[in-house]
Amino acid sequence: MIAALEIILRLAGWLVLAPLLPGIINKVKAWVAGRRGPPVLQLYFDLARLWRKSVVLSTLASPGFVAGPAIAWVAIAGAALLLPLGPAGAVVGFRGDVLLLIYLLALARFGTAWAALETGSAFEGMGSAREVSYAVLAEAALITAVLSLSVHSGSITLETMLTPAAGPGAVLLAGGLFTVLLAENCRVPFDDPNTHLELTMIHEAMILDHSGPPLAVILHGAAVKLLLFAVLLTEAVLPVGAMPPLAGTGALLAGVLAVTVGVGVVESLLARLAFRRVPLLLTTAFLLCLFALLVAWKGGPA
Repeated sequence: MIAALEIILRLAGWLVLAPLLPGIINKVKAWVAGRRGPPVLQLYFDLARLWRKSVVLSTLASPGFVAGPAIAWVAIAGAALLLPLGPAGAVVGFRGDVLLLIYLLALARFGTAWAALETGSAFEGMGSAREVSYAVLAEAALITAVLSLSVHSGSITLETMLTPAAGPGAVLLAGGLFTVLLAENCRVPFDDPNTHLELTMIHEAMILDHSGPPLAVILHGAAVKLLLFAVLLTEAVLPVGAMPPLAGTGALLAGVLAVTVGVGVVESLLARLAFRRVPLLLTTAFLLCLFALLVAWKGGPA
């Protein structure tokens, strides 16, 4: 009973706090541009408005059009529960849970792409193709980063892998994971979440025909995924799990805030890359993670 209550409270924390991150990013972008910008809680208002709206379905769409976003949301929420939260540890953890984390993130992408293809729209098909193409290199970098943490810690359990600092390769790992975060969450320079030009859209093209609660589920799932990668990046670099409870919690929150602000600064200072240059940047992220893996392998397990 206590374990079930802990899982519910941990999940509620992820779901409630996640929409804050896009709001902070938009505030940072507005501050850099000298504007007031939308409120930090804007996504909460948008989600509440979308849940009150009705759903518009294409005549070509099967039940997968609605099931896809739901499957993606459940997969992301399940992946979030696997991550340890600093001194609090993991509420759901087992040997090899890092493998399940990677597969759940892949399942979430599949659900979103599946729903996009259900409409028969050329633009959504194009966005799905681009999303999957980018994922090939992004997942390679993510898996290499996970291997680096595994070699450094001598474990394949997330709670053990993320307890120590990443060692001498921490800077390399941070650079690679931050680039993967931008790619996986469709942020600049890989994609522009505020674009309205269909020919350059990626993630936004995939959700053009979604409305009402399914769109709310997609937007909320994207916010949870952003928080998940921010926590993963912070714990991969900082030894928050080995700190005292108060200090570890503060370091984790500060790290997530720093990553979020960093995303806002990057989006303010950089433009979106041309499609032909995206593979080069993702390859660079893979190489950074690969060098971190070589450093961890050279040093041996902690």
